[in-house]
Amino acid sequence: MQRFDIRKLVARRYHSPHFNKILIANRGEIAVRVMKTAKKLGIKTVAVYSEADKDSMHTQMADEAYLIGPAASADSYLRMDKILQVAKKSNAQAIHPGYGFLSENAIFAKLLEDNNITFIGPPAQSIIDMGSKSASKNIMINAGVPVVPGYHGDNQDPKFLKQQADEMGYPVLIKAVLGGGGKGMRIVPSSEEFDEMLESAKREALKSFSDDRVLVEKYITKPRHVEVQVFADKLGNAVYLFERDCSVQRRHQKVIEEAPGPGISPELRRSLGEKAVAAAKAVNYVGAGTVEFILDTDTNAFYFMEMNTRLQVEHPVTEMITGTDLVDWQLQVAAGNRLPKLQDELQVNGWAFEARIYAEDPDKNFMPDTGRLVHLKTPDAVPDKVRIETGVRQGDEVSVHYDPMISKLVVWDTDRTEALRVLRKALGEFQVVGPSTNIEFLKSLASHPAFINGDVDTGFIKRHEQELFSDKEVVPAFVIAQAALYSLSREWKNSAVQVSADPYSPWSSVRAFRLNHGFSKRFEFKESQDDKRKIQVDITNTDGSVTVYPCQLQEGTDPSVLVATVGDRKIQSDIVRNGDKLSVFSDGIKHELFLPVPQHTLGESAADQGSVVAPMPCKISHVQVKQGDAVKKGQTLIVLEAMKMEHTIKSPKDGIIQKINYRVGDLVAQGKHLITFE
Repeated sequence: MQRFDIRKLVARRYHSPHFNKILIANRGEIAVRVMKTAKKLGIKTVAVYSEADKDSMHTQMADEAYLIGPAASADSYLRMDKILQVAKKSNAQAIHPGYGFLSENAIFAKLLEDNNITFIGPPAQSIIDMGSKSASKNIMINAGVPVVPGYHGDNQDPKFLKQQADEMGYPVLIKAVLGGGGKGMRIVPSSEEFDEMLESAKREALKSFSDDRVLVEKYITKPRHVEVQVFADKLGNAVYLFERDCSVQRRHQKVIEEAPGPGISPELRRSLGEKAVAAAKAVNYVGAGTVEFILDTDTNAFYFMEMNTRLQVEHPVTEMITGTDLVDWQLQVAAGNRLPKLQDELQVNGWAFEARIYAEDPDKNFMPDTGRLVHLKTPDAVPDKVRIETGVRQGDEVSVHYDPMISKLVVWDTDRTEALRVLRKALGEFQVVGPSTNIEFLKSLASHPAFINGDVDTGFIKRHEQELFSDKEVVPAFVIAQAALYSLSREWKNSAVQVSADPYSPWSSVRAFRLNHGFSKRFEFKESQDDKRKIQVDITNTDGSVTVYPCQLQEGTDPSVLVATVGDRKIQSDIVRNGDKLSVFSDGIKHELFLPVPQHTLGESAADQGSVVAPMPCKISHVQVKQGDAVKKGQTLIVLEAMKMEHTIKSPKDGIIQKINYRVGDLVAQGKHLITFE
């Protein structure tokens, strides 16, 4: 006798139609990601944008786009009233919040409900219940989900919180009650540092979430960050789509994620999934959510950390191993339909990694960077194998106003070893010129023996700092030769004089030369802008005969593709010039050489002037010294705010503060002198 699942039969019979039009209340790659699925389903899309995003990819991809304010998020992407106004004006039936901005804002969800517009996310009450880290811990305890020991109460007196931390024993973790994305989070190693860390965490929490309440928890010294993707519909069904390991982090933010988690047994996977579903059901959850756990690497015990009531940045790795489209699932559930698959229909297939390509400088403590993407070349997308998730193109600007992520590189293969091989190859094909990026760091990370073995935890980067941040290798001779040939070819092209209209005539272009005289040309490079040494390359022919240089320059705009024979090897490289810097992409590695700049054009350096400069465009958040103060090397001087994060500037030396050039709230351009010393 054939058996039928009544739930599946009912779902097929009573399938609600899709929305006709949705508004995406977000920007960048997540807005583009949602639009791709919407277009696939025949759903029209509406974009909103700030003045800084008027020419961005998501505004051009949408069927309609509306300006909602200036660049600052508070005046644009966080303006609920303007977004609601656009939704009504465009007749959008639903709003997808993406992640960040208003995605976990219960007031916004309730506002849409009151105006008969569907919020593509959980009910407002679920957001409230899980939005407070302290309240959610109590809910989890009642639901039988294990939680980390700590103080989750309402008493926010600094002395009381420090007393709680002292009793727990250090290290402790301070976390914003309404936090997420690493904001408002500080690891405190000792009692002496608690007050400063608490003050900083509260300031950052207030700016990011308009709420400076924090909780204090015991910090597990070697934890893994393991999260479970859950999904629930309005019909009472809830499933887990297995775990992701997001342990490798910097500044408490994820750098690389993978699914499934390395070393997770089937029994542990089931236990994690069942507890995650229990957490979702405890708050009557609907839609996509992620339950985050801390996994103790010593005992395999796990503890509830928080629930993100939205789609996560790293959701593509789950899609790759389950063969799903989670945005499609979100749209189905929001329309009132049953989950596309139930638990017994879901299984893990293969392995996936996601590497986040950021505009940041790993050698400067991952300081975010800004600027124009002079050159952007990504690996070729391969269906079900390699995905490029991005919201920018070559020529776009990485702005100080928003998150510095350029792209997400997502790869899949049959097992972890093969997926990691695909990741390393794809990273070698990723090219960016303009802002600093973490691409070379990601290559180093993906090649590290401990990472290859799956030995990961949240302290991975710090523990392997010496190998991951080893001194840069000397630029190979063949790369220097390519740089010289590129420079010569460009020089010859620019100096060519056309004397014949016939393009096939040998005299169609003539370069300056003298018969029977030898040719000689010297090029100079440096390996860094501050390098006092120069690399000299001479290209000569002393007998005066015609020299045929075995190189070919295939120029479009930029980069220039140089095909050259150096020694006994034929090499093809992409070479891009940006100001005084040459970027040579060869053999999957980015090499940088600098053209010497005449000394008279250089200003006095910050170090020479005895000052501290702004490392990026920023706003002054807090000044912790005053004129005349004696400070020690490493002492905190000033706190900056840029790209939604706080950045601490410490004193480079012992000295006396002579002048503080800016006040709290001032906007400062990159390179400006913040503080000068006597």
